[in-house]
Amino acid sequence: MNILGIIAFAAFAQSTPQSGYVAPTTCAACHRSIWETYKQTGMGRSFYRATAANAPEIRNQTYHHEASQSYFTTLERGGKFYQRRHQLDAEGREINVFEKQIDYIMGSGNHARTYLHKTPRGTLIELPLGWFAEKGGVWAMNPGYDRVDHDGFRRKVAYECMFCHNGYPKIPAGHEKAFAEPVYLDPLPEGIDCQRCHGPGRKHVQVAGTAGATKEAIRGAIVNPSRLSRERREEICIQCHLETTSFPLPNSLPRYEKGPFDFQPGEPLSASWLFFDHAAAAGRGDKFEIVNAVYRIRKSKCFVESNGALECASCHNPHDVPRGEKATAHYDASCRKCHAARFDRTIASGKHTRESGCADCHMPKRRTEDVVHSLATDHLIQRRKPDANLLAERPERHEIGDKAYRGEVVLYYPDRVSAGADIDLYLAVAQVVDKSNLTGGIPQLTTALQKRPAARAEFHLSLAEAWSNTGRWDKALPSYREAQRRDPKAAFLLGKLGTALRHTGNLGEAASTLQRAVTLAPTDPLAWHELGLNLQAQKKSEDAIKALKKSILLDPDLPEPHSNLALMLLDAGQPALAEASLREAIRIQPDYADAHDNLASLLAGTGDLAQARMHYEAALRVRPNDARTRYNYAMVLGRAQQFEDAQRQLELSLTADGNLLDARLLLGDLLIAKQQPREALSHYREAVRIEPGSARAHLGLGAALAMTGDRAAAIPHLQKAAASTDASARQNATDLLRQLGVVR
Repeated sequence: MNILGIIAFAAFAQSTPQSGYVAPTTCAACHRSIWETYKQTGMGRSFYRATAANAPEIRNQTYHHEASQSYFTTLERGGKFYQRRHQLDAEGREINVFEKQIDYIMGSGNHARTYLHKTPRGTLIELPLGWFAEKGGVWAMNPGYDRVDHDGFRRKVAYECMFCHNGYPKIPAGHEKAFAEPVYLDPLPEGIDCQRCHGPGRKHVQVAGTAGATKEAIRGAIVNPSRLSRERREEICIQCHLETTSFPLPNSLPRYEKGPFDFQPGEPLSASWLFFDHAAAAGRGDKFEIVNAVYRIRKSKCFVESNGALECASCHNPHDVPRGEKATAHYDASCRKCHAARFDRTIASGKHTRESGCADCHMPKRRTEDVVHSLATDHLIQRRKPDANLLAERPERHEIGDKAYRGEVVLYYPDRVSAGADIDLYLAVAQVVDKSNLTGGIPQLTTALQKRPAARAEFHLSLAEAWSNTGRWDKALPSYREAQRRDPKAAFLLGKLGTALRHTGNLGEAASTLQRAVTLAPTDPLAWHELGLNLQAQKKSEDAIKALKKSILLDPDLPEPHSNLALMLLDAGQPALAEASLREAIRIQPDYADAHDNLASLLAGTGDLAQARMHYEAALRVRPNDARTRYNYAMVLGRAQQFEDAQRQLELSLTADGNLLDARLLLGDLLIAKQQPREALSHYREAVRIEPGSARAHLGLGAALAMTGDRAAAIPHLQKAAASTDASARQNATDLLRQLGVVR
């Protein structure tokens, strides 16, 4: 066997048999010079294991994140690297300590490095603290983490992330479906390799290793982008360098019939992906984000007027990236290909300097809107450098809640004709998948599905999720049923259907559906968690507790099963175990407001008012407009004789929800106790409006009116309270009526 044959055999042994891909190092045997320069590019260094050699910055760094009151530390221990988080209690002691091993690094370091942990279940978790190249290297929170309620140590690396940041990994059967959990099998590739742009290399290696093979046959067995049409050639770059936005929209949708890594160079990109953008009326067309190169260049006059002559390869050699003075000379030469004559004229006329560095003025570096610790070249080619300080630091923007985009989503690439006959379905899904346009998208998707009776399960699932996001589980349920009917062996869909059945009160059917889900996917912790919630709703507490414990066994780092288990243990009369479960949920996710709220209530019940106050405050840092939590906090403050603080919390509670009856009544009572009946009147009147049959409301209103001297107005309200079934209100109202001389 010749050397190429040996290489081919080794490559086959390391690749997935059906994939057609070979081990990346195979290419080096025949293309050594290109291989060596490519290894130094950002793509060649995009993903790798964390080692002492390639991660020197990790050792013993500490970063304080003020928003979440957390300290993050990167450290080396026993030759392995870890990222650790802790907080401090009132006495300065470490609490909520949590750490994960750093297994992989995503990012070349040209702009940033993100640290990843691989779980025993094969998922990859993005760790919160990242390293950024600006200013010689700084530590800061990764995009989306610079907030009080970030994802903690649970943000999964989706296939879309892996698609553009690494070579293609192996994934388990069933996990290639849309919406499936992203799971990665070992060994993971390390870096984007030649086959990303040239396609699967097995046939090429095989032909090259065949005696007598001609150069034409060898070359014909691999994709050479230079021999493709301009559109197909550009799409090799577009597959990763076109992102209309990284904020929820969506930027793109995969074709549901394709696997996440099915796209191959030379194929139409639209057969695998469709790209979307904000509607023009939204005024978002000038956004500048970290992966905006293609989006921005396509707005440039140079691109538009070149009629296709200007493409990525006009300036960029993917095999080698020049640096320093070589880079300046290289990119200047690229500009002069089209502008040499004009450049010479403007210099001769004195309108242009003789300095080199065209890109410095016409494509300047700017701070990106989504990765605020990174600078990137703006590919919108402009005649003059903008006057603004493009490098000025900026706070992270969070497009969530009332700040999220809520408008039409439009097709960006390809054009509607090239997108195919089913574009109506995908365009409708784009409206609802990130909740951008639920009002318009739900009827649009409903109509599109009526016209396409053979539509895949994913489209029906999208409609179901859209309805559930509006709180209409009754509307969502038929679509969940239809999605599951079209893909009956998908455990993910069974879990979704089970959740919808629980929310609509179909507990028996939900139980059987979820049992099927855990049978099909016995290692899925979320399915076991949902089964536990359903069993608890059926009052099957013992079985519910077992299901939640199974969920925790499968993934102990999910905070929700711990928190919900605590509530079940509390109902079962085991407060000590319940408290331990709530504290574990908070250790995992310190910004878990529900867990703080429930723990505060438990502690208040035991008389530990100081600890209860601390946890109510923690919950309110995350959810400052939670009216019920503020009411509960006020109750604790009142018990602690801190009446002014209690009144303030009740007022804030009513600012958040003016119809919260309990807060109205308690605030009225507090004002009565402070001898301020006139101030209490408005709250009691509102309480009567909210619940006309409330004996407590009528009692309070009657008492306040009597204290202000309006005996005539007070009596009818006191009589209503005295006639109620509420024994306490009835007795108090009767006593007041006796004092007013109405009864003896």
